[in-house]
Amino acid sequence: MSKFMIRMLPVATVLLLACASQAHAQGVSAYFGLGSAFDSAATNAGCPTGQIADPTVLNPPGPCVPVSAMGGVFGVFGADFMIKPHLGFNGEYTFRFAQSNYFVTDSTSPPTQVNIRPNFYDFNAVYQPTAGDKQVVPVLEGGIGGAKLSYYANSGQGTIFSSNQFFASSSHFLVHGAVGAKIYFHGDVFLKPQFDIRYIPHLKDQYGRDFVPEFTIAIGYSFGRE
Repeated sequence: MSKFMIRMLPVATVLLLACASQAHAQGVSAYFGLGSAFDSAATNAGCPTGQIADPTVLNPPGPCVPVSAMGGVFGVFGADFMIKPHLGFNGEYTFRFAQSNYFVTDSTSPPTQVNIRPNFYDFNAVYQPTAGDKQVVPVLEGGIGGAKLSYYANSGQGTIFSSNQFFASSSHFLVHGAVGAKIYFHGDVFLKPQFDIRYIPHLKDQYGRDFVPEFTIAIGYSFGRE
């Protein structure tokens, strides 16, 4: 499911934006913004709080190593396609701009810093309780998607890894919900503050919770508001 969604996301985004030529009949909005997603540090059974068994050591299980929580600056971009005045669909992608420190493994010499970069994508139904031509338009979203966590190694000379080398990733299915508003401040240009919540089964393998809250604010433009 998640691999299929990864392939379909660029296609869906292009289709949404291509509909702008018909925007007078079917409103289209595109937006980009900044925010942050949050999760606590993971804890494996048998390890102190905030530590996991070193995943680079498979047999026997590795020693416990401290890991970092999720946070930092995330970017978000997406597009809405309203097929009716109050109902439409949406595609959205959220990504951490930079890698974050995750843990340090002593399984190499010298020790290797492992970084992580989380990304989320989702496809949603969109409900706008008020008409799209109002100055403030509440937005409710709900749908499904996926999470992809990419891992990078940063190490010195004498290890099997080069500096900042991608070496693994993990993917998860997710269920997404969001509440926000399009606040039009100059014609069809809007700000979109939004709160998202994602339920990601098995994310506790990497972080402390399967629920990831996110706060973002985006700027966008609507074509063919009605």
